[in-house]
Amino acid sequence: MKILKYIIFILCCAFTTLSFSQKKDKLQVVFAGKGFTEKGSESGTTTFLRDNQQQVHFVHNGVNLYCDKAVLYKKENFVEAFSNVRMVQGDTITMTAKYIEYSGKTELAFALGNVVLTEPSSVLTTEKLHFDRTKQQAYYDVSGKVVRDSSGTITSQIGRYYMPTKKYQFVDSVVLVNPEYTLKTKRLDFFNDSGHAYIFGPSTINGEGNDIYCERGFYDTNEDFGHFQRNAKINYDDREVIGDSIYFDRTLNFASATNNIKVTDTINNSIVKGDYAEVWKAKDSVFITGRALAITIQEKDSVFIHSDTLMLTGPEEHRITRAFYNAKIYKSDLAGKADSIHADHKTGLTELINLTRYSSKDPFAAKRKPIMWNLGNQMSGDTIHLISDVKTEQLDSLKVFNNAFLVSKDTLSDDGYNQTKGKQLIGLFKDNELYNVDIIKNAEVIYYSRNGLGELIGINKSKSGSINIIITYNDIEEIRLINKVDGDLSPESLFPNNANRLRGFDWRGEERPTSVEDLFKDDPPLSLPIIKGLDDYIPPEDFFDEDVLKRIEEAKPTDINISNKAARNLPKEKKEVEKKDAKKEKKSGN
Repeated sequence: MKILKYIIFILCCAFTTLSFSQKKDKLQVVFAGKGFTEKGSESGTTTFLRDNQQQVHFVHNGVNLYCDKAVLYKKENFVEAFSNVRMVQGDTITMTAKYIEYSGKTELAFALGNVVLTEPSSVLTTEKLHFDRTKQQAYYDVSGKVVRDSSGTITSQIGRYYMPTKKYQFVDSVVLVNPEYTLKTKRLDFFNDSGHAYIFGPSTINGEGNDIYCERGFYDTNEDFGHFQRNAKINYDDREVIGDSIYFDRTLNFASATNNIKVTDTINNSIVKGDYAEVWKAKDSVFITGRALAITIQEKDSVFIHSDTLMLTGPEEHRITRAFYNAKIYKSDLAGKADSIHADHKTGLTELINLTRYSSKDPFAAKRKPIMWNLGNQMSGDTIHLISDVKTEQLDSLKVFNNAFLVSKDTLSDDGYNQTKGKQLIGLFKDNELYNVDIIKNAEVIYYSRNGLGELIGINKSKSGSINIIITYNDIEEIRLINKVDGDLSPESLFPNNANRLRGFDWRGEERPTSVEDLFKDDPPLSLPIIKGLDDYIPPEDFFDEDVLKRIEEAKPTDINISNKAARNLPKEKKEVEKKDAKKEKKSGN
């Protein structure tokens, strides 16, 4: 008897639990001012109205639904809510609209008319919204807007909100408007808590004084910085920065670029290239390294400067280029090398500098000593100043300080060189060709003197206080020795072989760059870092995926003459499939 009572008790408990579970899954009416069955309505349908104080109130599995009027289809566990509708999930999600319908079987809600979905850090507004409570996702495809205090407003044609990860996914005509900038893209993944935005497809970010373009990118809307890849570029007023990967900090007004860098300055008619660059807009400066190349574009002949590192500083009216570590300069009629090059574009002064750390005992000191070539002339010294006319873009003069040495090859002899040395050298240019040279103090010369037929008369080796040389068509026309100390003109047969070089002679013609490509011939092999960048865009699963369609299918009424209300707001293509299936069932039922 006791065993029988125990079995009955267990069955009662099980029945009570089952009844409670079923009751929990049904839409429950918490309050209604009035309820009635409208004439001609479906069986099991009840209409509810509010009273003067409270709205109609339903509850289902943790969600509360409030409205002025509701139609409950009890058999289908489905409700239509009209006027001032509000759906509240927990204490974080609230959705309001003119109309909401909700299926207790599928846990799918559909909102229409002035839809507003509010969560703690953003507000979504649209005209039509699907809300899947099972997957905790919301979806619109008729244009929507998300307002977020710290990052501004985001609009798009299609959008989805993933509530567990607080992620928005925007597609088609996406526009993020912030007081500081406007972002436009095809696809945007936005994380609400962090403010992180992931950009896919052709995209622009336009702000005051800067415009960004990329086809893959990341932007932190809270901290105002980002990095961009795939055809990435930034336009700073009249300066454009291009690179395989670009980093940008709006607060600092700073940008850096990696791999295949090109910085174009349209105001100063210059281009800078390299492997890594930094641009400080407020300081009006560019730092670039790794096969760095600065190009000053001139109407007739551009100037190229290459070094390990380049710095361009100063406003457009007083631009300065600094090149250091194995610096080289090249134009069609001029070339040079030095440890460092300093070019002042306002004054037209270019300095080739030798650092003091390279002493005369250093075996590499000779190659580090600044050197220049103009046509067939080689000039070297401790420091070289090249002065250009900034208006005509023509070479004006040249100054070599300390240990000045001028060498030109005697083209008619096998191993003869015309040489002049002294403390200082001053050269003058006409039409970019050296035509007058003055060697000042402690001047020495070795000169192959020839007659009008090019026949060698003798070799002149002399010393004097200073020397003046007149050059015509790249040949020495006249040498004047001022305050001559000693020297004479000797026939080649009487000129000692060991005396045909002045002390310090160093012919470096093989180092002379004869093209832009030659500027890089001493560089180590190119090795660029691998940029992983952002992963390719992966289209999301369909909001109305197999799981949703399965739930909708399972929500079908047993009476085939009653339409499946849970399916009536499916997208057109999904609805067509549903209709075909319904026709098949009806046909087989007849």
